[in-house]
Amino acid sequence: MFERILVATDFSPSAQRALDVARRNFPGARLKLLHVLDSRAMAVPDFTTGGMVPVPPPSDIQQDLGRADETRLQQETLSGEEHEMLSGDPVRGILQGAQAWQADLIVMGTHGRRGLEHFFLGSVAERVVRESLIPILTVRDPRPDS
Repeated sequence: MFERILVATDFSPSAQRALDVARRNFPGARLKLLHVLDSRAMAVPDFTTGGMVPVPPPSDIQQDLGRADETRLQQETLSGEEHEMLSGDPVRGILQGAQAWQADLIVMGTHGRRGLEHFFLGSVAERVVRESLIPILTVRDPRPDS
């Protein structure tokens, strides 16, 4: 049924579990691992106004993170699988990556955040589920600290 499966990863335990589930449950499908390096602006305090000011991350830090993430992505990709790394908003990157690759299914982990943590950090998985035009399989790491 599903022939092209995009597995979105942030290298968390729940993302690793999602990758394991995709490999185990869809053995004949083509798998592509996708990591989106979040390059959106960070918010820092503005002590003159008492508010927050958006600031792009320093380019040297972005480059170091990008190299480290690319290395890790290559290490997690098995023979016969594909991988891709994008930069930008994770939700947009996952949706655009899935569309460009013509994925039949997106598999991704969810951290299961609740309460204030969910309010402040949001949920990439939740936004992808809401905005995707193709099926999504979310996988939660069963460990209590995930």
